[in-house]
Amino acid sequence: MASCSNSVCHGASQPFRDSNVQQNEFAIWQEFDPHAKAWQTLQSDASKSIARNLGIGDPTEAKVCLDCHADSIAADKRGDRFQISDGVGCESCHGGSELWLNAHADRSVSHAENVKNGLYPTDQPVARARLCLSCHMGTADRMITHRIMGAGHPRLSFELDTFTWLHPHYKIGESWTKRKGEWNGVRDWAVGQGVAAENLLDLVVDEKAGWKGIFPELVLFDCHACHRLMSGRKWGPRQGTGLGPGVVRLNDANLVMFRHVLAPVDKAAAARLLEQTRALHKATTQSRDATFAAARRLRATIEDLLPTVAAFNYGPDSLDAILASIEADAKRGEYRDYASAEQVAMAAQSVVVAFENDGKVDGEKAQMLRNRLDALYATIKDENSWSVQNFNNALAALRAAAP
Repeated sequence: MASCSNSVCHGASQPFRDSNVQQNEFAIWQEFDPHAKAWQTLQSDASKSIARNLGIGDPTEAKVCLDCHADSIAADKRGDRFQISDGVGCESCHGGSELWLNAHADRSVSHAENVKNGLYPTDQPVARARLCLSCHMGTADRMITHRIMGAGHPRLSFELDTFTWLHPHYKIGESWTKRKGEWNGVRDWAVGQGVAAENLLDLVVDEKAGWKGIFPELVLFDCHACHRLMSGRKWGPRQGTGLGPGVVRLNDANLVMFRHVLAPVDKAAAARLLEQTRALHKATTQSRDATFAAARRLRATIEDLLPTVAAFNYGPDSLDAILASIEADAKRGEYRDYASAEQVAMAAQSVVVAFENDGKVDGEKAQMLRNRLDALYATIKDENSWSVQNFNNALAALRAAAP
């Protein structure tokens, strides 16, 4: 971090005009990116309360917190100027820089060579998704458990394309694409859904991470299936689960979205994914062995499809197919779960931005789409009082405005 913040490296106050990178990346990260405040968050009263409830002592020192709120590397790998208080800094995402720090400023050294020397390939959507999800969903060795949630930790939500552009310290231009290839936001959304679905299924079948005594790890299940007002009568059947009322169900939002990913790619595969997802939901009501078997079959299907999805050209012709698939599920009542509705809104945003980038809409038409996207987001502003019908109506209005 100390070397990155130098004004002639990445700490400039303004972008350099004659450089193939902006060189003010550190300054942008420090001022605008929540990752820069990740460790400081652990000093808050809320974090102290969570730590106290968990009985883990000081959250600024607890490994379970530092694993995602800082660059929590082994003490023998920390340099003289390493500070845990830097939070989620440069090397947290770009990898340990010992072998590539000097070389990455040399224009004669290719990006591929730097990656070979340990630079993490954040330009590659599959790799970036796995990196982000290691904290924004959790993995077997960085498990954000239901116990942590019960202690007061906020619910986690993530979508690759949306989060990539929330607080960017980079720009995609001619130099970037020359070194790293074309950028496609809808492809990133698609890949992110597949990797998130894989990650969920990996946790389901992990004996250590996915099960606590006789209970499965409840953080893998839909929060709002249980955490809802007892006086409400909001239950309704979902074709995608095949389950009745009163059943604790897996959070299948990414599985639902991955079916829409496949709409312009392979409709037969999308149908197979629906069938296998229903089989998994049914298996969770039967036994651990049945659940593991169904999850592994579904995981294998997604793994086989992911390279095709990553290589697919999500151009203008595919965007309407995605929106049509999403809207069809809305009409079938598939978005009764808040997590799925949330993912739909972020998917719609990726598609709307793609319409603009591809020149399919401009001027008043583009503004209308943005307004209807804002209206869609407004319907899910409050996860405790949102209306499925209002959400579906807003989604239909957005689709009607699409080219």
